[in-house]
Amino acid sequence: MPDQPGAAPLRQPLWFLVLYALAWAGGAIAYVPFLTILLPVRIAALVPGEQAIMWLSAIAFCGAISASLGHILFGWLSDITGARRPWVALGLVLSCVLLLVVPAAHSLQAIIAVVVLWQLGLNMMLAPLAAWGADCVPDGQKGLLGGLLAFAPGLGALAGAVVTIPGLATADGRLVVVAAIVAAAVLPALLMWNRAGANTPAVPATPRTGPQNRRHAAIRMWAARLLVQVAEAALFSFLYLWLRSIDPGVQDHLTARVFSTVLVLSAPAALLAGRWADKRRHPFLPLVICTLVAPIGLVGMALATSVPAGIASYAVFGFSTSIFLALHSAQTLRTLPDSNRRGRDLGLFNLTNTMPSLVMPWFTIALVPWFGFSGLFLMFAALALVAAALLAELRSDPDSDS
Repeated sequence: MPDQPGAAPLRQPLWFLVLYALAWAGGAIAYVPFLTILLPVRIAALVPGEQAIMWLSAIAFCGAISASLGHILFGWLSDITGARRPWVALGLVLSCVLLLVVPAAHSLQAIIAVVVLWQLGLNMMLAPLAAWGADCVPDGQKGLLGGLLAFAPGLGALAGAVVTIPGLATADGRLVVVAAIVAAAVLPALLMWNRAGANTPAVPATPRTGPQNRRHAAIRMWAARLLVQVAEAALFSFLYLWLRSIDPGVQDHLTARVFSTVLVLSAPAALLAGRWADKRRHPFLPLVICTLVAPIGLVGMALATSVPAGIASYAVFGFSTSIFLALHSAQTLRTLPDSNRRGRDLGLFNLTNTMPSLVMPWFTIALVPWFGFSGLFLMFAALALVAAALLAELRSDPDSDS
């Protein structure tokens, strides 16, 4: 298929969807091991104790700002140049090279600079890649695409486990391994780019009617994801501390197992849900169901008085939100109001991934000292119900005026 954002095939072959999802997983493989393991280890080696936490927080803040701006900028640039692949390829090269530069950064200020540039390079790759999915994948396959995208977080976690195998590589060598895995994940889609949709007729991607309805749907999808992401980001950061508030004897490896189990089980469930949504032509119904199930888990967490009850309740929440986030990423593509500015619009949607990390700590500081974690979880349950209400009004076809 020509590298044009203005046309999309009627249907994509399964191999293309798999390669696209693998390329998308390359992003998770890049940032999960680096930000959760390799970078904290380097910071801890440079500064002790609480100072390391402060520096990691500063790096996370600067990185989130860089990722937010980069996603919008490079998505928009891929729109106005009418090309996606060159930006993806350049972003892949830059992000991998900058990973290899990290060992040369011997001060905290230098590490912050490298991480900021690395986030720009990574989003130079991810922003046009996301827009390419909007260009190429028809609405009738977006549920399946969302299910395949659900495997990305698990592959990112698996990459982290692989690169930290004792004896596999040195601290610097682990960064080389990560860069190699990322390249291996993204290159097949880049190499097969022109074959995507080559044997299927192209149809206009411009909305047939009702662009105002698409804009209305996009706003609701944006707001709903933001509300869910605030809760998800908080649980990602504070699950361990909350479990220890129930039982001080809880170990960190238990939290890691809970996270990984939820990710592993939710991926095939998201794939099944996405396929069902495609066949039944109810793209938003699984999202509504997930946002109705998530508050059940949150209320259970608020009421939990034992670790098993807490873990079971978190599993309900984590399972539903993992499915929601994967399917939402794909179904968002059908609501973009302007086919000529998909990259820019998806950059704005990406703010729902970065903003929660900036606002979530303030919720925690404001509520936990007064109401404990239970108050925080009940507020998140209310936010999830608001998200469900926002999504419940969406039509299957946002182009429809009826």
